[in-house]
Formats: sequence, C-alpha cells, structure tokens
Amino acid sequence: MKQNWRPGTMIYPLPALLVSCGATPDEYNMLTAAWTGTICSDPAMCYVSIRPERHSHAIIEKNMAFTLNLTNRALARATDWCGVRSGRDCNKWKEMNLTPVKGRTVDAPYIEEAPLSIECRVRDIMRLGTHDMFIAEVTNVIADERYINPETGSLDLKQADLITYCHGHYYTLGEELGHFGWTVRKKNKK
Repeated sequence: MKQNWRPGTMIYPLPALLVSCGATPDEYNMLTAAWTGTICSDPAMCYVSIRPERHSHAIIEKNMAFTLNLTNRALARATDWCGVRSGRDCNKWKEMNLTPVKGRTVDAPYIEEAPLSIECRVRDIMRLGTHDMFIAEVTNVIADERYINPETGSLDLKQADLITYCHGHYYTLGEELGHFGWTVRKKNKK
C-alpha cells in the first residue's frame, strides 16, 4: 500500500557540498548546500540553489562565481557547522580550520582540504520562490591527487569517502553495485 504526501523535495540522497565564494580574502565565505546538480555535459554546467537571505547569496550574485567543494568524512563536521552558522557573524574558514585558495579561473576560492572542487561561472539566475537557482558553467575542476587512482587517472570516490545528505542526515557512500552499463556489458570469451 502507498500513501500520498503533500508536494515536497524528496529526491535523495544529494551531495553535501561546501559552496565557497568571494573575490577577495575579506569577502571569502562558504555555505553548505545540497540543492545542487549537473544540468549539461557539453558545455559542462551545474547549478546550486540558495535562499536569498543567505550571506553567500549576495556575494555570488555580485561576483557571478562560486566553487562547489565535494565533502568527505573528514569534512563532515565543517559541512554541518557551515550550514547552521552565518558568515555575517563569524569567519567560517578560521572557525573550521579550512584553507581558502584563490580560484584559478573564477573569483571564488576553493577549499584546499576538499577532495574535489568545481569552479563555476554563473550564466543565469532563476528566481524560484524560497530559493534562487544559480545556473553556471564549469570552468575548472581541481582534484586532490591523494584520491586519484594512479593506474586509471580517475577520481577514486571510495577512497575519497564522500558524504551525502538525505532528508536531514549525512551519510557516507556505500557499497558499489556496478558501473554505468554493467548490465549490458559483453563478457570476454576465453
């Protein structure tokens, strides 16, 4: 038997990200976001949705840039803390002992401790209601070499120990069930 619920945001799990912003060290800030995702492959594009009252919203709108920083078990406390504190009231970088690094292609820093950072240039802002969606083109991806498989050159997500957000809770990723196309892959004949 199934129940009908009122309309809501029940698409889970989502990435638990730290979004960093600011063109200069005196305006650097970060916030936690889960309303994010990929929207196009070529050109590579993504989005993040942020409430207008959030301190970072005005910074991103002014500079038209942000960086999505994937988080892992080591960043779990910072991820939660940065979601419940405002950069208006404190320096999140100092409080969480994180290192901002000047963006390579955009006016937004990335987090040195993040396993993967995605620099983004805002192309459009959609005013949706409780959130504004910043639609952006990916301009650069910065991967921590500790999490790159030396044999394949790919990011080893299992080793990175990424975390997700699911209906008010944080989780690590679980067991791999397969890879894209595994159900139709032809087996080698011996």
